[in-house]
Amino acid sequence: MYEPIRTKSVHSLTADDTVSYPHRTREEELDLQLAGHLSALLAVTDELGLSEDGDRIAREIARLRSTPPVRHAGLSAADPAALHHRAHALAGRALVVAASRADTAAAILAAERMDAHTAAQHLTAAR
Repeated sequence: MYEPIRTKSVHSLTADDTVSYPHRTREEELDLQLAGHLSALLAVTDELGLSEDGDRIAREIARLRSTPPVRHAGLSAADPAALHHRAHALAGRALVVAASRADTAAAILAAERMDAHTAAQHLTAAR
């Protein structure tokens, strides 16, 4: 009734194909993702001029990547309220990834940054 498939599936990998691209574990992928979110948060934090908070974030990035991050040097002159809103969102993303990889230190840092930017948003809105 049905004719058997005579060619190899294009969806299966041959033994040679598995060596041709790098493989990462789930933990390595989460480390990279968390470091990326924290790097974006660091850029916004530096733009806001929060150097002490930026140093704490930079230490976390260095722990995850085993190298210190490049600090943001340019300023965009964006509205501080918009920067606080963006930083809050980035800290939230970092918190989700830190929680999924069970990284308590990064989760605490991200939650503290979320709280700080929420407070700053309320202060900016009250003016």
